[in-house]
Order: sequence, then structure tokens, then C-alpha cells
Amino acid sequence: MTLSVVVGAGGVGTITAQLLADAGHEVRLITRSGSGPQDTQIACIAADATDTGRLIELTTGAQTLFNCAAPPYHRWRTELPPLFRALLRTAEATGAGYVMLGNLYGYGAPGKPMTEDLPMAPNSVKGRLRAQAWQEALAAHEAGRARVTEVRASDFLGRGAQSNFGIMVVPKVIAGKAALFPADLDAEHSWTGTSDAARALIAVSEDERAWGRAWHVPTNPPVSPRQLATRLALIAGAPAAKLRRMPGWMLRAAGLASPIVRELPEVQYQLQRPFVLDSTLTEQTFGLRPTSLTEILRDMTITHR
Repeated sequence: MTLSVVVGAGGVGTITAQLLADAGHEVRLITRSGSGPQDTQIACIAADATDTGRLIELTTGAQTLFNCAAPPYHRWRTELPPLFRALLRTAEATGAGYVMLGNLYGYGAPGKPMTEDLPMAPNSVKGRLRAQAWQEALAAHEAGRARVTEVRASDFLGRGAQSNFGIMVVPKVIAGKAALFPADLDAEHSWTGTSDAARALIAVSEDERAWGRAWHVPTNPPVSPRQLATRLALIAGAPAAKLRRMPGWMLRAAGLASPIVRELPEVQYQLQRPFVLDSTLTEQTFGLRPTSLTEILRDMTITHR
């Protein structure tokens, strides 16, 4: 039986662990709390993933190490680099293939649909941290110390999604209430399904062509926040969506009380102009297709009722 190790039990990490278990893998799901799904094939283990020695112990014998972890937004500067370095050192020490769940921050704001061949050009602290983590992993791959790949997603929708839209808009629209969202409500935007990200992580881990480069999660054509809210209301059987643009001053004021919200203005550029992911290469290489947006939104309505 193949052993796989998944670090992080957010939406994508949990689904990844479950899909691996369903496929017959032995799975170790590692979080600080030991949380995770109830499945005899999944061992939910409480451990600090920055403890490299402990992580090596838990990963020894594994075929693949999946990094689906990230610190809370306001602790990225201090906690993300040591976390990702511990995972990389673990992959180097154990020989497990290292598959990172990434995002689009490292591209900055390119002004055109983002493809995997774009250079890293971060325009934010968070973007620089993500770009640095990938570049360190890629350097280890090129030096022959590890096999690495990264699967990059846009803002998440679907089961377990913790994106700004999922938190700020979805519950309000389903309840028939007005929602505020800090974005150009008519700018095209890519939204990635959590289940699609999990399937992409597993697919690249099983294909030798995947190593040594990044891939984009299969993602539906972009839709604006206003269009997305309208479709969500229709699918949920809720009243017509009442979506309003949140003014910048209100977002900044909210940040006075929340350290996580305080971090959002730094990446607001992603919501103030078209922000589009192109996943053609991944879809053609691995024969993957994104889940329909209707199905993704229907899944969200179930989890929010």
C-alpha cells in the first residue's frame, strides 16, 4: 500500500487526503491539532510541521509529501519561510516527491491571462514569500536534492473554501442579505474549485512529466464577482443577489480590529482589475477538466445551509 503524507487540513488538504484514501493509499494527515476526516485509511496526526526531525520521521517511507499548509495571513512573514523550508528539507531527506499547493501571488499583476511560463514578478510581500518558497524548492530539484512541483490556484470556491468571496459574500447571498465586497464588481476574475485543486495535486504527483516545474489547477473561464453572486443566488434559490462594492476606508477600518483583515489591502490589486488564470497546459497534459461552476456553487450552498 502506498503511503502519502498531506500537511494541512484546510479545504484542499482535507479533500486531497480523502481522495488518496479512496484510491487505496495509506494517508498521514498532519496538522497542529490532529484534525481531519474520519476514515480508517487516514491517520490524523498532531505535529508541528516546522519540526523537521519529527516531519522526517512521519514522512519516511512515503511516496509523496503534499504541502497544503499555510499560516494565518498575518503571520506569513515570520512563519511561512520556516514552514516551507522544513517541508523541503523533509523531502530531501526522505526522497518523497514534494508537491506544493501554490497561488498566483508570485506573478504580481501581469495585465494578461497568467500562464505557467510567466516569470516570478511579485509586487507584494506575500508574493515575494511565495515566489521565494518556489524558487528554493526548484533550486533543490535542479541540484538533484529533491523532486518538486507546484500546483497553483486562484481564489478558492467549493467545499472548505476560505477565500474572501467565500467568507464575505457567499453566506450573505444565500441568506438573501446584502453583501459588501472590496473589488471591482465587474472585473473578470478566475475562481478555482477546491476539489479541482486536490485532483490536480494527485494527478501531477503520479506523472513523471510534472516534476521540476509549476502547473495551474484546471479552472473555469473567468466571471466577475457580480456575475458569480448572481449565479450563486440563482442556484441557492435565494433572492436576487445584492452585492455592493466595499469602499477602501471600510476595509481599512475593519483591519483595526482584525489582524487578518489588516493584511488584505496588500493584495487588493487582484480584485481591482481583471485577474485571469490560464490552465490550458495542465488540462491538455494530464487530461483534466474543471468541475462546472454550477456544481461548485451548488456544493457551497449545501455546506452553508
